[in-house]
Amino acid sequence: MPRYYTLDEANEMLTVVRPMMEELMEIGRRIRERRSEIWEMAEKAAGNGGSSTLNKLLPDFDRLYVLLHRLQDMDVEVKDATIGLVDFRALRNGREVYLCWKYGEGSIQFWHELDAGFAGRQPIETF
Repeated sequence: MPRYYTLDEANEMLTVVRPMMEELMEIGRRIRERRSEIWEMAEKAAGNGGSSTLNKLLPDFDRLYVLLHRLQDMDVEVKDATIGLVDFRALRNGREVYLCWKYGEGSIQFWHELDAGFAGRQPIETF
C-alpha cells in the first residue's frame, strides 16, 4: 500500500528530496552529454572484454540506481529526472491524487489527478 503524504509532510520531505534530485539531475546530465561516446564504447567493449572509460562511468550509473531506489523507498515518484519532477501520493476528498513538485520550486505549489500528469497541474490553493 502506498504512503499518502499530507501537504506539510511532502513539503518537509523536500529537504531530503531536493539534494537527491539535484544529484540525480547532474548525473543524468553527465551521462546524456556522453551518450554517443558511451554507446560507441559499449559496442566496442562488448567484443573485446571491456573499456576503461566505461568502467569510470559505472559509479555514475550505480549512484543513479541508488538515488532512484531511495526515492522509491520513500514513496516519492520520480516522473522526470531531467527536469527534477516528482510526485507525492496524497488523498483529496478520499481520492488518490499527486502533490507535484519540480526542482527549483521552493515548495509544493501544484497537485494533479493521477492520470492528469504535468499538464494537468492545478494550483495547491485548490487542493
